[in-house]
Amino acid sequence: MINIVLIEPEIPSNTGNIGRSCVATGSKLHLIEPLGFEVSDKQLRRAGLDYWKDADIKIYKNLNEFISMNKGQYIFASTKASKRYTDITYSDNCYIFFGKETKGIDEQLLKDNYENAVRIPMLDDYRSLNLANSVAIVLYEALRQNDFAELNDIGTLTKF
Repeated sequence: MINIVLIEPEIPSNTGNIGRSCVATGSKLHLIEPLGFEVSDKQLRRAGLDYWKDADIKIYKNLNEFISMNKGQYIFASTKASKRYTDITYSDNCYIFFGKETKGIDEQLLKDNYENAVRIPMLDDYRSLNLANSVAIVLYEALRQNDFAELNDIGTLTKF
């Protein structure tokens, strides 16, 4: 199972969209406080649609609590990283970290995990992509590398 870790997310609709992606892919969502919204937030539920009730979510008081409870391959997504998100191998039980929308992941945390920090290539003139879009891009690369384990990848369109 792929694990998505959001460090101090601020925008409920992003987290709702990410929760929906996690449900659809069988991934677990980890939220590290403080959150910029209440988990019962209307925008959060609206973005997650009827998927939100099925989301596998765990909330932690801080990063230290998360680290003490979860072991495995840690990957840190950031615009500051030098490796592309396609340059590393994702284990089937990895933890992919994303920072808050306004600041990203703490720079010292990135420096301490330099070999496991990845970025999504984009033009120099722009700060970043939307958080929910970034999660989807990296999540699907991790799933692709693990042959979309347990996911239905057969369409229903028939040839006429």
